[in-house]
Formats: sequence, structure tokens, C-alpha cells
Amino acid sequence: MSTEIKPDWVEEAWKQALEKTLHNSVRIGAGFPHASQGGRYVLEEPYWWTAGFWPGQLWLLFNESRNDTLRTLAEQCEERLDDVLNEYVRLDHDLGFMWTLTSVASYKLLGNEISKVRAMKAANFLAARFNLKGSFIRAWNPWFEGEDNRGYAIIDCAMNMPLLFWASEVSGDPRYRHIAESHMDTVVKHFIRPDGSVYHIVRFDSETGEFIEGIGGQGYAADSAWSRGTAWAIYGLTLAYHHTDKLEYLYAAQKVAHFFLARLPEDHVPHWDFRAPLEERDFRDSSAGACAASGLLLLADKVGELEAPVYREPATKILESLYRNYGTWGNDAEEGMILHGTSNYPAGQNIDVPLIYGDFFYVEGLARLKDKGPFYWE
Repeated sequence: MSTEIKPDWVEEAWKQALEKTLHNSVRIGAGFPHASQGGRYVLEEPYWWTAGFWPGQLWLLFNESRNDTLRTLAEQCEERLDDVLNEYVRLDHDLGFMWTLTSVASYKLLGNEISKVRAMKAANFLAARFNLKGSFIRAWNPWFEGEDNRGYAIIDCAMNMPLLFWASEVSGDPRYRHIAESHMDTVVKHFIRPDGSVYHIVRFDSETGEFIEGIGGQGYAADSAWSRGTAWAIYGLTLAYHHTDKLEYLYAAQKVAHFFLARLPEDHVPHWDFRAPLEERDFRDSSAGACAASGLLLLADKVGELEAPVYREPATKILESLYRNYGTWGNDAEEGMILHGTSNYPAGQNIDVPLIYGDFFYVEGLARLKDKGPFYWE
């Protein structure tokens, strides 16, 4: 927990986030928003990977406000995910994103035993995706007939490992933690380049576990530097250190953080890829900034008083820029809270729009500045 004085804009930002969320909740209800199009969040099916972020945002704001509307909608979202958990046959690596921010959140805040069972079931499905030979959690399932992605792992999955760390903690069974640590060891070994940049996708031989190649994925190219992937790495590695005290995770998180911070533009919010050619680099990704800021604030709490400002000060600047330059406060015609997110530039999907995970991590970053936990990844 930080002992630093909270910036004077944070309470107003928090108030506006709460007001915006309550306003949006009238239409969104217990739906699952992803990206805003024409001012309205498109609601996805419950099985989509972003399903946890809206209820996660509701829980963050409920934690201080104790507003029963937020709680009721978050619980309804969690209940809607039961059909996904029990009947959907294409569950993948994003079980952590979905059930950490719903069921783990409910259990941590309210002690809900049914939520605990749901989260443990999700943790078992996630652990079952572990490739023993390659020491990684397999990403995705085939997107089309004949596709072979059995050997794929992605940097995003670092943020799913807290579900396994939590499962070990509440069950007393170390096997979940062993799997999470093995996956994070693979992240350190194969995803993080010497300069601190990060692969989005790494392909392994699914039978032998041998490294084959790094793949660009949602970044511009295999050797580029997708900013949200960099943010996933900062936060995921810091969380792994939080759960294990393994210094190699802390050092890797710092290396990636320094790469990220050294490449921020003047307004502190990253372009979608740090190495895309200038003509392809116009668009920002506010979601990458918000995610990185929350991870950097946790990192600041882990490194001691002398180093903490190295991470806390730029994280605060990112969040303040999002609040002042990217926020939609007072604009009821736009449901998105934070403008200028980029979901998947290479695929031409959801470019320069608000994204629900950008909103979530922005609110979580504010909660960290307010020292208002618990934080469900921890």
C-alpha cells in the first residue's frame, strides 16, 4: 500500500467513473460489452473473452459505493456465465479474465461460496490446458477447420495465471501454483526479448515443447512491440512476483516496464505498437495505457521506497492523461469511458474506439491510487 499523497484529481475522476457506469448500467444491465461503436457498447455473447470486465468494473465501484444496483448486475453477469462454464465446449485460456473478475471478486468481497466453486471449476479447466512438454498454457482453439494452433501460447495469458495462484491458496493444493509458475517461467524465457519488448504469440512444437518461432499476432510484425502485449507482460509478471516472491519475475517486469515507459509519447498514452512504421502508428491504444498503469502501480508497491517513484509517477501521469484527455465525462451519447482504444489493428477490428477492458483498467488504476482494494488478481 502506498503512503504517497493522493493527487487532487483522483476523487473527481472516481466520481465521474461511478456516474458514467451507473448511467450505462441502465442499458447494458447484465450484458457483456466489448467495443463501443457509434457511441454504444456492442454486447457480446457470454462466452466472449471480455465477459469479465464489465462485472469486474461493477465490483470495483461497488466496493466503495456499496451501491446495490452495481452488486446485483455483477451477480447477474456471474450467473449468466454458468452456461458457459458448464455447457460451452470451446473454453480457452481466457478463463482467468472471465472468472477472476466475476467469481473470485464475489468471493473476495462477499465470501460467496457458490462463487468459490465456480472459480475453482474454471481454474481446473484452465490448468487442464497446460502443455507439460513445453511448460505453457495453450492459447485458443482452432478458429477454422484444419487450423493447428495446439502449440500456441500468448502473452495475454500471463493475466490468467492469478486464477491458478488463487486456486492454490484457497484449496491448499500446490499443483495450480506449479502450473502457473511453469507458464510464467516460459514467459520469461521465450516471450521477453533482451531489450524488454515482448512477443504476442510464441509457437512451440506441441509434441516436444521446443520453441519454434515468435509471431506478430495483434502487433504489427513478429519483431515489433505491441503495446497492449507489453502491458499484459508488465502486469502479469508483477502479479506472478506478488504470488511467488520469485525475483526473476520482478526483474523481468522491471525490464518490460522500462521498455514501455521509454517509448511513451508526450501525453503518456501509448501508440498501439511501439515499432510500427510511422505511417501505421497513428492510432493510440488507451487500453494498453490503462492496463500498464495499474500494473505499474502494483510494481511500485513491490520495489521499495527508493524505486517506487520510477513506476508510480508515470503510472499516475498515464491515468491523469486518460482522465483529462481521453475521458467522455458529461457525454451521455458515448457509453465508453475512455476514448481511442485499439483492439486488433492488423485485423481491422475495433480501431480508435472505447474498449471495455480499457474502462476496467482505468477504474482499477484509480482504485489503486485510492488504496481501495481488494484487487481480484492478488
